[in-house]
Amino acid sequence: MSEIDIRPLDTLDGILAGAQLFDEVWVGDRATMPANILRALEHSGNYVVGLYDGDRMIGASAAFFGPPADRTMHSHITGILPGHQGRGLGRQLKAHQREWALERGVGRITWTFDPLIRRNAHFNLAVLGASATEYLVNHYGEMPDDVNRGDESDRLLVSWALAEPPAPTPTGDAVRAVVDLPDDIETLRRTDPAAAAEWRSRVRHALRGHLASGLRIGGVDRRGYLLV
Repeated sequence: MSEIDIRPLDTLDGILAGAQLFDEVWVGDRATMPANILRALEHSGNYVVGLYDGDRMIGASAAFFGPPADRTMHSHITGILPGHQGRGLGRQLKAHQREWALERGVGRITWTFDPLIRRNAHFNLAVLGASATEYLVNHYGEMPDDVNRGDESDRLLVSWALAEPPAPTPTGDAVRAVVDLPDDIETLRRTDPAAAAEWRSRVRHALRGHLASGLRIGGVDRRGYLLV
């Protein structure tokens, strides 16, 4: 893991650089996170930061506060430039978010992730110990970027209790079902869209059925499959 510097984007130049970075990560037909929205979030006291390797911004993240009585913050977007992923930056960023939130009286951070991306399920549920709380069908609608294009935007909502121990991974008889996930859905979307759509439908049907019956998503196994 290489150490980076995480800085608030509190100048217009920083905001513009952050918005451009998001567009470089999610190449698409429209702005991923427009600079004016980032500027408004930052100026009103929300979490807007850049991840720097020396003087170069290699990542950015934005989060905003939830309902005041809930003492929550929702982490909406985090992007790391290609070539810098897999360096432990996600863990560093979440540690920074955690300290920033606790200093402001926030006890819980929420965010969404695509349940078909196995590495994200492992990081969120196994590494951080966040709890999956809701399955959201086509949550953002059509997303015309190169990462999500051609697929429906189903997401799992997770909740990370900042002052509590990580949620334990269920074992043995506590596991009622295992939901298989594709090896690489991002490549599959490009090479075989029909197969990617089949995976989306299959996992959606399985998880919604389990949740409707009163079960919960408890974690992931060593293969990255979801444990119910």
